[in-house]
This record gives sequence, C-alpha cells and structure tokens, in this order.
Amino acid sequence: MLVPTRAETRAYEADGFFVRKGFLSDGEVADFRDAARRQLEEESRSGSVMEKGDSAGNKTLLKLWNSAGDDKYGLLARDERLVRMSEALIGEDIYLYSHKMTMKQPREGGAWEWHQDFGYWYNNGCLSPEMLSIWIALDPSNKANGCLQVLKGSHILGRLNHIREDGQTNVEKPYLEAAVERFEHVYVEMEPGDALVFHCNLLHRSDANTSDTYRWGYICSYNAAHNAPFVRARDYGNFEELKPVPAGSFMNVQ
Repeated sequence: MLVPTRAETRAYEADGFFVRKGFLSDGEVADFRDAARRQLEEESRSGSVMEKGDSAGNKTLLKLWNSAGDDKYGLLARDERLVRMSEALIGEDIYLYSHKMTMKQPREGGAWEWHQDFGYWYNNGCLSPEMLSIWIALDPSNKANGCLQVLKGSHILGRLNHIREDGQTNVEKPYLEAAVERFEHVYVEMEPGDALVFHCNLLHRSDANTSDTYRWGYICSYNAAHNAPFVRARDYGNFEELKPVPAGSFMNVQ
C-alpha cells in the first residue's frame, strides 16, 4: 500500500508518528544495507563521513546527501512508497528535503539528545512545519543499541526553543522537563525493514549504542513544495523537483 491506512493517519495526527512494519522486504534491506556498509565504512576510514559527538565522547557516523540522484540512496529516497506516503500525510505537493544515513557502530555510536527536527529546519528558512521524516531500520533497533525514543503526542506543542550545548542543538531544559512529565516516553524498537514515519515537531532522541551490534538507519525527510526555504541557508533542503521511481528501483544498481 502506497498511502497510509486510516489507522496510520489517525496515529500520525494524534501521536505524531507510526511504524509501518515490513516497509522494505528482507531482500531489499539486505541489498541496500550490505552495499551501504561496504561503501560507507570505506569512506569512514578515509575521513569522508561526518562524525557527530555526544557529551560522553561517543561518536555517531553521518552521511548526508544534498540531492537525490540515480544511485541506491537517491533511488530509495525517490521510491514511490516513501514519496506517496509523505505526500498523503503532508497533504501538499512535496519535494525531498534531505536524506542521510545515521551509523551507530558497535560499542561506540553516540547519543542524540531531545530535539525536534523543525527546531533546525525553521532556522534554515522553512516557515511552516509541513515536514516529516521516514526512518528505515537497516539493523535490529532496540534499547541496547540506541533505538529512537519519542514523546508520544508532543508534536502538538509546536516548535520549541532550541539551544546549542555539548556539540548538539537541543530543546531548552525547562520546556523539555515539562514535556517529559506530560507525554508518554516510548522506545521505538524496530526490525530491519520497518519504517518510523514521524512529524517534524515530534520530540525524539536516542541513547548510545552499548551493544556489540550495528544500528544503522536511513532517513528521508520531505517538505511541502511551497514551504521551501526562503533563504539558501544550507547546501541541502532547497527545492528540487522530485521525480518518483517505481518501488525497489534501487535494487537495479550497484
């Protein structure tokens, strides 16, 4: 199914997120993950992958693409399943805002503190929170290896003030403390191929990876076309026509 079910739409509106189990098949996950692991671990050794640290000194590897081409990453970002899902939930013509791989290596992947994605994107020139992300698990994602955590329903708060501290941009503590008391704290544990679809104002975080397993995830973020940044603040996120491709097209390239 290319569009969200009624139950998924209700969950997105009420909770700010839902999980689509088996969004990618086992074969699709293996194809994408194995190719990415070979390429990006090699790039990491050569220093061409970003490292994002946490307050404890752990590091998460991050690879960000500015546009979606005809390689595996670009084709998955343009896959009709992700595009039609996002289009239906945003309710407007959309484009791909960004896509990236977050790589928590065994025993070293760092933590992300509580934040909203729109806390960043507003400062990049996006006026409205007509934006969402789809996070696809490429490995089992659980408490031990730093799965995503959310405050269920916290998207209704709108954009909260964020401040820069310890190398990350996080929600101001008094507001965060109040939100943690008010909203249910959920650990979103997922299997490879599951997809977490979440609103750009949903408060979320993740712990460090203290396990011996990988925790990689591929994230595609989409924006309403009319909400493209009014200034060119970054190399990514600016409007570029989105050309969807048939489901699974990424498996046809090396």
